[in-house]
Amino acid sequence: MLKDHVKVMKVFAEAGEIIGRKKLQKMVFIGKKLQFPFYERYDFHFYGPYSEELTLRIEELCNLGFLEEMKEKKGGYFQYRYALTEIGEQFLSQNDYSMPALKGCMKNMNDQSSRFLELVSTVLYFEGLDKEEVKEKVFTLKSKQRYTDEEVEEAYQYIQSLKEQVN
Repeated sequence: MLKDHVKVMKVFAEAGEIIGRKKLQKMVFIGKKLQFPFYERYDFHFYGPYSEELTLRIEELCNLGFLEEMKEKKGGYFQYRYALTEIGEQFLSQNDYSMPALKGCMKNMNDQSSRFLELVSTVLYFEGLDKEEVKEKVFTLKSKQRYTDEEVEEAYQYIQSLKEQVN
């Protein structure tokens, strides 16, 4: 039971507190693309890849008391912080799921900005296309973010470094 919930809890165990729903969505999506066993389905939405399943799983973990959700008012919007609770840590210690390379990847991604992870996840979402087509998608779909050629190149380099870290 709760095997997929345990996998999501491992993200928090390895990354620590995660600030922002968007960042959390992107971290799990990127992890999935790196072949970690996350099975949430993703569609492309306004902020890039998004999983309704992950949103529901996070809500369930909060309702079970395994995750703490802290809502903060930031200017004109609310920001959410997520962290494992003590009960969540105890549950995880009894139901651990081994993903050795996850720690470095999740910690690394958590140190990145949400904006950058949005770019990385968008590049990965369209990974079946050639680089120029991916750039065109990024510049069209993410025009408000005003990503540069250099940032797209940095995203490709970052993806490569994560893949090396996993293998």
